[in-house]
Amino acid sequence: MLRRRLLDYHDGEEMDIVVLIKDAQLRPSKNGKQYLLLHFCDSSGIIRGNFWNATSQDADRYVPGTLVELNGKREEYQDHPQIRIYSMRLVDEHEGYKLEEFVKSAPIAQQQLKTDIENKIAEIKNENWHAIVQYLINKWGEKFYSYPAAKSNHHAVKNGLAFHTQSMLKDAEALANNYPQVNKELLYAGCILHDMGKVIELSGVMGTTYTPEGNLIGHLVLIDEEIILAANELGLDPHCEDIMLLRHMVISHHGLPEYGAARRPFLLEAELLHKIDDLDASIYAITNALQQTEPGKFSEMVFSKENRKFYRPKFNTSLNNIDNLE
Repeated sequence: MLRRRLLDYHDGEEMDIVVLIKDAQLRPSKNGKQYLLLHFCDSSGIIRGNFWNATSQDADRYVPGTLVELNGKREEYQDHPQIRIYSMRLVDEHEGYKLEEFVKSAPIAQQQLKTDIENKIAEIKNENWHAIVQYLINKWGEKFYSYPAAKSNHHAVKNGLAFHTQSMLKDAEALANNYPQVNKELLYAGCILHDMGKVIELSGVMGTTYTPEGNLIGHLVLIDEEIILAANELGLDPHCEDIMLLRHMVISHHGLPEYGAARRPFLLEAELLHKIDDLDASIYAITNALQQTEPGKFSEMVFSKENRKFYRPKFNTSLNNIDNLE
């Protein structure tokens, strides 16, 4: 008999299930005590729960990356699914569970992602851009192909960074083919490098948190620095136009300063990179919410889309097939 996963349960159902703690934050409650805001996950997805009257010892015990046996009931609170926690215990490492079984992965195999991205690198004929991209893929490839693209927002799954990159490259190819004035090679290089700084910004696949570099500097500046270091290692002039254009692509891809961009996009390709990045992140976030929504109902609020809810039509075949993405 197949073991039920976290998101297989419906509102009102009780559960006794082993899950991974993805995130844990000790917060003050209205009664003057403390509670742990927990996010549990397994291969099906993520759901939150509050552990009331928590102590500092509980905070030390229930940390991200820890497996627990969770007894509780799924319910809805303020349009968000959550677990009402009855009890929780740590799962011993000798009980036979493997951490990787509880981590959701991108729907495309890592090797396929690697092949697709490497094929696009081969299409970058500009010697400077190709050299920088290849150097940084060689340097960070192991993490790049396994890390999530975020702690909790879009593509926050194993292999999510490479999956996001591959998807963006597909969009970039289609747009560049439609608009011949676009420099396809620069756009490809920007897609591959734009989020690579997240291999430094984030701690890894299990219990993903922000590193000190991530909190203090951020992935846009981190990858800009990596480009300069790569240019120096390769004997390239970091002040030549090719390198400056590549640097501009990555530091402007968030579009606006209030969203973290060091500069607004001043290149056609930089503007496209920003739009493609936002498009792919939006589609992923909305789709992820709809995967957890019954046909004919609205999803929970999507934080990255101004807390809007999205409707899952009964008749739309493409939406009815999104459950097959896992």
